[in-house]
Amino acid sequence: MGVYHAGSRAVQDRVGVREQADHVGRSVGQGIREVAAAFLELQPLLVAGAADPSTGLVWASPLTGAPGFVRATGPQRISVTGGWSPADPLAAAFATPGTPVGTIALDPRTRRRMRLNGRLGPTARGFAIEADQVFSNCPKYLQRRTSYEVVADRHRGAARHGAELTPGQAEFVSAADTFFLASVHEGGADVSHRGGNPGFVRVDSPGELSWRDYPGNSMFLTLGNLAADPRAGLLFLDWTTGTVLQLTGEARTEFGDDRRVRFTVRETVETPWALPLRWSAPEYSPANPDPAH
Repeated sequence: MGVYHAGSRAVQDRVGVREQADHVGRSVGQGIREVAAAFLELQPLLVAGAADPSTGLVWASPLTGAPGFVRATGPQRISVTGGWSPADPLAAAFATPGTPVGTIALDPRTRRRMRLNGRLGPTARGFAIEADQVFSNCPKYLQRRTSYEVVADRHRGAARHGAELTPGQAEFVSAADTFFLASVHEGGADVSHRGGNPGFVRVDSPGELSWRDYPGNSMFLTLGNLAADPRAGLLFLDWTTGTVLQLTGEARTEFGDDRRVRFTVRETVETPWALPLRWSAPEYSPANPDPAH
């Protein structure tokens, strides 16, 4: 399968960046280089995105563990040892052979991120992914957090399910400087990062969010997926308390001078103290635009 499908090509052509996309696309491969393997083994957090095989709903889920819980075990293969709750919306997907899955490993300490997409196979201790696409992104819009600690006595709270945002969840989203966006296309899945100064995600109503699509690498993998299939999953993290907010629904792009993505909420899952990591305060990326504009 090539780097781009028809959805991405349609967006590239609409924006007029096909040539740039072809240039950047040459960096996408199937192999995991030594530097990428070393990067993965240092990470305590991996975000995965996929469709639930029973409902078709798309979710983004955080996986955590001691560095080394994600590691390259072959030239095109990574293995993940646990790191998620049986109550996670993607728990069934992680146990289903052949599930298309996207992942992103993001290191706030170095403003580096790596994406690996492929097909999942359950293992005795977690799952493995045979890679179709492996690539890194630039540090644009990525907030720097210089350190983290593991809070050993933090205990996951009960998940709260809903069909729209509560007032507290709306405040959480409005204050976010980072979220993750899972999307799918025929035969594949992807997770991307979105970042900006607090306020860059707008809560338009309890059932709808929107954000400006900042200029990126011109590949338009995410917007291309959404053009072909609007199903999407959003993941917001509280980098201090470990609380996780997962949303599933549909997203559509509004093109214009101020290109925006509008997300309609279908289901919400909020899990207090879900992650054992406590990160230091952010240093906002100098690339972040003013969210008021």
